[in-house]
Amino acid sequence: MAVTISLVFLFGLVLFFLLRHGTLTPGAAFAAVMFGFFLASTGAAEPINDMTTAVVGALPNP
Repeated sequence: MAVTISLVFLFGLVLFFLLRHGTLTPGAAFAAVMFGFFLASTGAAEPINDMTTAVVGALPNP
């Protein structure tokens, strides 16, 4: 749960800075958010979560 919240915060922060610097338009940001929302409701959500968990688990703990 903590990893998910951290990743949501990280991606939200990246999206905010891309919008602020004009690199990403509001329409593209909306499309990215909606893609993520609908992707989460498909069968691809579990493999993506498993892959993310494996990558986070492979990172060395300080």
